[in-house]
Amino acid sequence: MKFRSLIFLAIWFYAFTLQIKETPLDSEPIKIVQSSFQDILDSANVAGSILLYDLEKNTFYSNDFDHASKSFIPASTFKIPNSLMALELGIVEDGSTEFKWDGQVRSVENWNQDLTFKQAFHYSCVPCYQKIARNIGVERLSKYTEDFGYGHLDINSSNVDMFWLEGSSSISQMQQIDFLKRFYLGELPISERTERIAKEMMAEKNGKDFKLIGKTGLSMSGVGWYVGYLEKDGNTYFFATNLQMKEDTPYAVRRGVTMAALEDMDIWQLKP
Repeated sequence: MKFRSLIFLAIWFYAFTLQIKETPLDSEPIKIVQSSFQDILDSANVAGSILLYDLEKNTFYSNDFDHASKSFIPASTFKIPNSLMALELGIVEDGSTEFKWDGQVRSVENWNQDLTFKQAFHYSCVPCYQKIARNIGVERLSKYTEDFGYGHLDINSSNVDMFWLEGSSSISQMQQIDFLKRFYLGELPISERTERIAKEMMAEKNGKDFKLIGKTGLSMSGVGWYVGYLEKDGNTYFFATNLQMKEDTPYAVRRGVTMAALEDMDIWQLKP
């Protein structure tokens, strides 16, 4: 009897140790300072930080973890949670739902036309998403952002269609990646249908062996963002880049430094 008990305990202990090895996300993530990311930013003549997270290794990499923990206005990165709300509430049906142009000529040429929901996301159409935000309303916007754990947003009736572009709403790079990780893993309080449609329409690039989802953002005060994740080689890499953009800083630098960081980590190969 005592021998059987010992066998049972041995089997239980072996199974328990296997379980520990298979659930690295339960442990505290590792943080590694990657000085080469600072070289990338210096070469691009921009200040800020690049934050990458390797899901399999449960490891963060950044040139500046202090900066990555500071909160900034989310700008158009808020279009990710805003899109999830719109789909979940039935304000839009799917990526093909059409937004009719109101005839007002705006500075961004791509906005001066009828757009599908998918196009509105990728063209970062502010008037389209302002309409969505007004339809969702203050109460539901506040509830969903709280349920999503998406930063600290100041939403009221006077700023319902501008709170993500100017004002005191804020989110950090660490919080951006936490939100994106829960979105990717299916841990947000949304339906499987919403999750599936959103992941399909948000894909920037979709190759045979990779999938890239990303969203840029630029606030009225020059806070620049690029956030998202890359599925590649059986792993997923999350990124949140935050920059202070100058008047002469090219918009493309947000994606450019992020892709350079992924290449630096031997995750992504930039085209010559």
